[in-house]
Amino acid sequence: MRKTLIATAIGAALTLSACSEQPSTPADLSADTTVEAMVDVASENPFFQPFALQYEAPDFRLIDDAHFLPAFEEGMARHMAEINAIANNPEPATFENTIVAMERSGDMLTRVSRVFFNLSGTDSNEKRRGIARELSPKLSAHSDNINLNPALFARVEAIYNQREALGLDAESARLLDVYYDRFVRSGATLTEDQQVKIRALNEEHSNLTTQFSQNQLAITRDIAVVVDNVEELDGLSDSQIRAAATAAEAAGHEGKYLLSITNTTRQPILTSLNNRELRQRVWEASAFRGTSGELDVRPIVSRLAQIRAERAQLLGYNNWAEYQLENTMAETPQNVLDMLTSMVPAVVANTKQEQADIQEMIRRHGGDFEVQPWDWEYYAELVRQEKYDLDENEVKQYFEFNRVLHDGVFYTMNRLYGIRFEPRPDLPVYHPDVEAYEVFDHDGTSLAIFYADYFAREGKRGGAWMSSFVGQSHLLGKKPVVVNVMNIPKAPEGEPTLISYDHTTTIFHELGHGIHGMFSNVKYPSLAGTAVSRDFVEFPSTFEEDWAAHPEVLANYAKHHESGEPIPSELLEKIMQSRSFNQGFDTLEYIAASFLDMEWHTLSADASLQNVEQFEAAALAKYGVDLPAVPPRYKSTFFNHSIGGGYSAGYYAYMWSEILAADAFAYVQSRGGLTRENGDHYRKNILEVGNSRPPMESYIKFRGQEPTTDALLIRRGLKTQLD
Repeated sequence: MRKTLIATAIGAALTLSACSEQPSTPADLSADTTVEAMVDVASENPFFQPFALQYEAPDFRLIDDAHFLPAFEEGMARHMAEINAIANNPEPATFENTIVAMERSGDMLTRVSRVFFNLSGTDSNEKRRGIARELSPKLSAHSDNINLNPALFARVEAIYNQREALGLDAESARLLDVYYDRFVRSGATLTEDQQVKIRALNEEHSNLTTQFSQNQLAITRDIAVVVDNVEELDGLSDSQIRAAATAAEAAGHEGKYLLSITNTTRQPILTSLNNRELRQRVWEASAFRGTSGELDVRPIVSRLAQIRAERAQLLGYNNWAEYQLENTMAETPQNVLDMLTSMVPAVVANTKQEQADIQEMIRRHGGDFEVQPWDWEYYAELVRQEKYDLDENEVKQYFEFNRVLHDGVFYTMNRLYGIRFEPRPDLPVYHPDVEAYEVFDHDGTSLAIFYADYFAREGKRGGAWMSSFVGQSHLLGKKPVVVNVMNIPKAPEGEPTLISYDHTTTIFHELGHGIHGMFSNVKYPSLAGTAVSRDFVEFPSTFEEDWAAHPEVLANYAKHHESGEPIPSELLEKIMQSRSFNQGFDTLEYIAASFLDMEWHTLSADASLQNVEQFEAAALAKYGVDLPAVPPRYKSTFFNHSIGGGYSAGYYAYMWSEILAADAFAYVQSRGGLTRENGDHYRKNILEVGNSRPPMESYIKFRGQEPTTDALLIRRGLKTQLD
């Protein structure tokens, strides 16, 4: 990629804030249902009115799974009535009676949707999975009934065509652009026949993405590795072994040990297991998931790629990636591929050198085999220990979870922005592991509610993410209610949870997303918080990661969990030096997955259904990233970002955003580092504005110029400050 980022494109328009569903009457109410019966349903269903808790935070004490379907049906009915009233308004179309009216619509539908889909990801069960399957086609149809409503689009188009004469403020003008673009990209200008086709594709796509996501939960449960003898777990800590025994007992394997599989191809536990055969079992359980039996998702993967290509063609694009990237900073698939391919030679060379070091370590330990994927992390850890004299178990003694969260992450947020997190044990939560906080601003005013859900459990999808139960909006008078989710293995009862430095930086990362939502300071809900393009949304989160290593921050939280002694300077130095270790592997597995994502989504509409394994092999070979010992971070059958849809043709965004984050962090350090002045400047120009203006415009207001890649290369250890 060139030293300067390629574009100053518009931020991507998201779906209507409350627009994802359909019918006119609740499915479980007959046509002759009495008014009294409807009142009873409403009085018993907590979603029929705003929650009474602070900032309309969900009252989980009142919510039962039986409430969801009736609430969705009624929410869709109310929303469609509001939309029809807007579309059929006899008054001439104005910004207020059309665009703002749509922003105000769908309150009930938004309320139930945010709760249901958050719980489906964090605390799933068979009942909720069944509800999701039933809702999927209804939500798709509801969205199409709005976006393909000709009378409604005529009003939007009329306002858009006179936009120059309306005298709108900048945020309102931005909202109008977002709405018009959303309708056009949904197919509002297509012929009637084309709209029939796109409705059918949308419904099939919705059903398949739901099925794909639900299969992932079932697959993760089914592929956990059961170990009979504790001797096979040689290399794990006593705490890890006890946790494996507890997990096995809970799963009905009393007297055995259960190793859960995380959502990436590589598995963290492989760094410790001395038993090579068990390492291979664990790796293969991860890498080959979703390829057999009733949960084989390969047909879903192939058909989803085909559906997306067909939708793109109907909308006038050559492929799905071209459609997806139009309103991002990257702008075109070629710009993404230029960035990725420019990295390949250096990354592959670096990785091959790492592989040579690993192969030598295997030889020195008496091995006579070529390094395999299940060997890489194990022997890489031995190389790292030798090179940096670093023991991961020793490191973890200084990273106790609660201290990291409170004295590390919350402390940093206070130093940068003046905010504080006060526990709210009185607020109901959806699982005992979840903690609620109220967030107060620097002047003492209440800013938001924050839920912390950090521990792995049955029914939670893998990975880490941020979401919202309530979005910020001055128009609607709403303050944000935000949740951070991770999958940290929890220590056995009564023991401290000691975490890796990687988990530490991920907690910082996710709260970066969290404050992006909590600091939102815009009028319109469609433009609030994280409603920005995919290749910008990861910038604020990645920016926060590097504060984990800031000397002042480290001194406040990196302390021995028993003695309270600060981490020794020599150990800390080893940790920081080792951060650049194995960057070839880390970067290669990431860009390999990014290429895979782009290849699936640059298929043309006339391409046949693909054989998944053959397609993957050809894609990796095409770009020269097909190193057998370094598979992609995600294979297609468990690539939730790409195949699940949220980051389809967008997985590259993490690297793109890292360019922004590294440049921004270096800039802040040049201005004094961890200060309120720097935090307030960043908050005002990046975190508060959401999608109320193009993202590059926001970055330039913060930084004074477009970013360069220099800081990224330094961050990844591929360039020194003196180069």
